[in-house]
Amino acid sequence: MLFVIMCNDKPDCNELRMAVRPQHLAYLKTYEKYIKVCGPLLNKDEKSCGSLIMIEMDDRAAAEGFADSDPYTKAGLFESVIIRPMKMIASDGKMLAT
Repeated sequence: MLFVIMCNDKPDCNELRMAVRPQHLAYLKTYEKYIKVCGPLLNKDEKSCGSLIMIEMDDRAAAEGFADSDPYTKAGLFESVIIRPMKMIASDGKMLAT
């Protein structure tokens, strides 16, 4: 099942984000085959202010475990984390069966 994980950074945490980024990227690499889309969310100044990850996991508990184990989460970077199941109906410019 697909899950979207949307994380919003706490204010003024760019230094923390940059310090933990190498561990975060290494962590994502271990889940590479499950990740469909991921990247930083940007504010009006085009600076990182959060993260968005679309990941294929067996169930919500697995998605929550993934999010909880992210080095960014463990470092206390996020103000909020929202996890939602998602049904994909389009990808790569093509509509999929609904």
